[in-house]
Amino acid sequence: MNKVADASKGLIRQTNEALILSAAEKVFARAGFAGATMAAIAEGSGLPKANLHYYFGSKDVLYREVLARILNDWLVPTHGITQDADPRAALEQYIRAKMALSAQRPDGSKVFANELLHGAPVVKALLATELRRLIREKAAVVQAWVEAGRMAPVDGIHLFFTIWAATQTYADFDVQVGAVLGRETLTAKDHARATEHVVSLILRGCGL
Repeated sequence: MNKVADASKGLIRQTNEALILSAAEKVFARAGFAGATMAAIAEGSGLPKANLHYYFGSKDVLYREVLARILNDWLVPTHGITQDADPRAALEQYIRAKMALSAQRPDGSKVFANELLHGAPVVKALLATELRRLIREKAAVVQAWVEAGRMAPVDGIHLFFTIWAATQTYADFDVQVGAVLGRETLTAKDHARATEHVVSLILRGCGL
């Protein structure tokens, strides 16, 4: 019974934390860190404010967790970029995953962009260590593909910068994109069209 009870408590905690993180992502995207309040996040999550303090302690800790989750979700799709993988399939999968995240979780991209625009006070150390290490590793894979004649010569590190810029613009600057397209909000058809364009453009630039 104790194991069942513990498992149930663990599931409840995971569910509540996910609700809080999702609500916080939205509130931080719209109000910024300074303007966001635990009360607004609690209202968005549908949970008592006390739960936020119980699970995360403070707004600062919650903000750090939101940023960490966003970065993790962005980097998981890079796992398919390995030396033995097909370059076209691996890069296409990564680009499509990034475009899907921009469409499905634009608030996450905006929170991260706002953090970077303010000098990355919270995530700078993470960017300079874990992110730097991972991207250098994946850029080495790209270089190996180039040397093996499996794709056109490109700068592996700057290829990732290009992919980030091309995919995240549909989240960070959705208002600008929508204005040019004559939309209040981007539709699923708009995102699908953009995805095919970005995939085609980048793959052709890589000779794939």
